[in-house]
Amino acid sequence: METEAGLAPVPGVPGVPGVPGVSGVPGTGRPVPEAEPGLVAGWRSGGGELVELLAQVRERVGGVAAFRIGPAPTVLVTDPTAVQHVLARHPERYVKRSHRARLLIGDGVMAATGEAWKRQRRLLQSQFTGTGMRRYEQRITAAARTTAERWDGYARTGETFDVGREMHRFALDAIWRSLTGHPLDDRTERELTAVEAVASAIPTLPADISEAQDAVAADLARIDAVARRAIEAARSGAAGPDGPGLVHVLTDAATERPEYTDRLIRDELVTLLAAGHETTATTLSWLYLLLDRHPAAREQALAAGAEGTPQRRQAIQALVHETLRLYPSAWLLPRHAAEADTLAGHTIEAGTDILVCPYLTHRDPELWPEPEHFDPRRFTAPDGRPAHPGAYFPFGIGPRACLGLQFALRESTVLLEHLLPFHTPAFSSTPAGAKYGITVRPDGPAPATLVPPPGS
Repeated sequence: METEAGLAPVPGVPGVPGVPGVSGVPGTGRPVPEAEPGLVAGWRSGGGELVELLAQVRERVGGVAAFRIGPAPTVLVTDPTAVQHVLARHPERYVKRSHRARLLIGDGVMAATGEAWKRQRRLLQSQFTGTGMRRYEQRITAAARTTAERWDGYARTGETFDVGREMHRFALDAIWRSLTGHPLDDRTERELTAVEAVASAIPTLPADISEAQDAVAADLARIDAVARRAIEAARSGAAGPDGPGLVHVLTDAATERPEYTDRLIRDELVTLLAAGHETTATTLSWLYLLLDRHPAAREQALAAGAEGTPQRRQAIQALVHETLRLYPSAWLLPRHAAEADTLAGHTIEAGTDILVCPYLTHRDPELWPEPEHFDPRRFTAPDGRPAHPGAYFPFGIGPRACLGLQFALRESTVLLEHLLPFHTPAFSSTPAGAKYGITVRPDGPAPATLVPPPGS
């Protein structure tokens, strides 16, 4: 993906295939070291989060390590060179299978594979590169201004509000404007809470697809109704006040490409909705919780330069990147070995399940000194972060890196430019921990009031 003009690039974030790395020759390696069975048994009996097991496997065995939950071993990959090998250099060997969110997003680009994925990716790619992004700049800014006005009201009245809910509201507004050309209205906002509800439920749904669909049928019906209205409006030629949006790109494609049925357009629309607001909202929620514990980081960002300067924008982006280091958009990237390979000197048999874990790579003390400490200067100081592209990949790396990387960075930066100088949330309580589902989310609400910023 291209880097948009005006965004300070972070080397290795977007990821491209063919970057330098160590290539493996199938069948020439040694066995992958495996965690002792007692480690998994202890984790099972304790009922902990999967991330706790993975952290122990990484610590005890290494950056390429096997463990057994079922009859066959699963291989955990956190070593940067191995990460790059799997995701960027050899994506044809390490493929995606059924996406965990397929129940919600259907055959959208995030779940698609093979030639279908290539066609869908090609159509959407241009919308999220530097040139394509500029047509959404005003829409993102309008959503940020709407949020800033709402926060001005909270400051005047002293009203308590939930910071996480506010971040979801902003991110949903930004992507809805980009999809349809319309600002988010109250009815659509209420109906689209169903997207978040289904996404949250997915990790706990029954394995049987019919039972899973039944469990969230009402929410899926609400999502389908919103998508149907948006598609019908685009087909009618009706553009929103901001002009045509991404839905119009999809309906226009259907006139020349028979694969773009109403169902596939719905799936792409819901994919963009889900991926386009959930990850950004979660990142911004974590960022505000981190700033509450580290208020000096806010002051340092605002002191880096005057409003609108590249220096301040770069410092604000560093806040976002450091938040993404600790809480990456996708904390776990499952892959499946379609053929035998040698990975970091180890034999990988065809059919092996692979778990690439950005969350653990980003917290590796050999790569990141004091990895649990929130320090945005890692992304502004020379040599502040590892140079290896496989050491920092919150949006993935390689050909399946997140399409919306630049969109997410832009909307996060623009919102913070509007809010940070003027509003500081004072939390009455904060979440005790994290939930590890499709994303890493705060495990509860974050109620707050607004106080004047220091020095105001």
